[in-house]
Amino acid sequence: MTRPARLRVDFIGCDGRGLCAAALPELITLDDWGFPIVSDRDVPSRLLGDARATVRACPKLALRLDARR
Repeated sequence: MTRPARLRVDFIGCDGRGLCAAALPELITLDDWGFPIVSDRDVPSRLLGDARATVRACPKLALRLDARR
């Protein structure tokens, strides 16, 4: 069993390229300026692999996956 996790964005590091929203539209949308708005819910287990890949693909390393207890 995996622990619940949530996506988090470092808005200081993010430059609004929008790659994360294209890769994971189920959990990430973009605001009017192209910055990500992440879901405030746990990442469903079926999307956990996609979420990890999206975090690794962030060119600015501004996206992370926080495990919850």
